[in-house]
Amino acid sequence: MDELPVIARRLRQAREARQLSQERLGVLAGIDEYSASARMNQYERGKHAPDYAMVTRIAAVLNYPPAFFYADSDDEAALLATARLLSPAGLQRTIAFAYEQLAAELKK
Repeated sequence: MDELPVIARRLRQAREARQLSQERLGVLAGIDEYSASARMNQYERGKHAPDYAMVTRIAAVLNYPPAFFYADSDDEAALLATARLLSPAGLQRTIAFAYEQLAAELKK
């Protein structure tokens, strides 16, 4: 069995985290209510991939950055998902910390 495309996995992960049905998410993202469930199901199964404009609408509904849906690594996705919840000051501190960690690792 082939592994699902990353965008399909992230879409389902984010939708379930928000406890939305496929139909409800589709409708909130601007898909016609009669095709919303089927279209979202196709996206989550990897049969079709949403274009970037649709990903952006879905991301806005779910309160995730669009980049989350394209993140190959689970750690990167978790960082992106968490960053959206931080205050601007908290995000700046997190970025500064990440740069400090990078500098320390490069010195090794």
